[in-house]
Amino acid sequence: MSAVLVKDLTMRYRGHTALHGVGLEFQENTIHGLLGRNGAGKTTLMRILTGQEFETSGRVEVFGQAPRENEAVLRKVCFIRESLKYPNYYKLREALAAASIACDGWDAAFAARLVRDFQLPANRQLKKLSRGQLSAVGIVIGLASRAPLTLFDEPYLGLDAVARQIFYDRLLEDFAEHPRTVVLSTHLIDEVADLIEHVVLVDGGRVVLDADADELRGRAVSVSGPAEAVAAYADGVPSLHRSALGGRLRVALAHRPDGPADGVSVEPLSLQELIVLTTNQGDPK
Repeated sequence: MSAVLVKDLTMRYRGHTALHGVGLEFQENTIHGLLGRNGAGKTTLMRILTGQEFETSGRVEVFGQAPRENEAVLRKVCFIRESLKYPNYYKLREALAAASIACDGWDAAFAARLVRDFQLPANRQLKKLSRGQLSAVGIVIGLASRAPLTLFDEPYLGLDAVARQIFYDRLLEDFAEHPRTVVLSTHLIDEVADLIEHVVLVDGGRVVLDADADELRGRAVSVSGPAEAVAAYADGVPSLHRSALGGRLRVALAHRPDGPADGVSVEPLSLQELIVLTTNQGDPK
């Protein structure tokens, strides 16, 4: 079933269209990657899904209902944004207490474990925490909420590699025991490639890629070797990128050709390479 259904969604601000006829679906109990460059429209989309923005036109459903001013829907949603703002006097325990009231599925024991994992100071005011510590506070709230729809918008900013790995590990561990719909918006595609099951790529306010992650991993390939042999092997297959040096050629292809790979080397593209090259298809050359 669908946790999120979006059809022909358009969002216009004064003099700017942030989303152009977007259509997508996020299935329940799946980890989705919402990917794209800064300004692509990802945060705008998530704000609409969480009732913080009202779409100009189109259809938006969260668990079968419009999220706009719908408390029954919004209590099933947790949205963790970059640089979340808290009241100036709040300490960590007060932020967690507020989250426990707002989140019906709150797990206090899990929250306490995450606080220890991230080594967060319980008695320091949040306004005095570092950027990485504030990011960790958001992650604690997002994971411990166990909300049926949990959205993370660039949740890792300021976190070092160890802390980011803790986030990924705890997300996977808890998702296995308590499945829900997770939408993860991030630039660190290689780091999350093994987590996400479904990919939506947004560029210029439009969805340019919407596919199962496993399908994408096995689809695009890089072909290299003597220019003549590569050109013959790649003939008729859509090219994402090509580069030549001397008599050798490297071509990134949208899918693996059917014929035998005689005299050429064929390797799968990483998810990050595929996302970058797909995004660049719309750039002026």
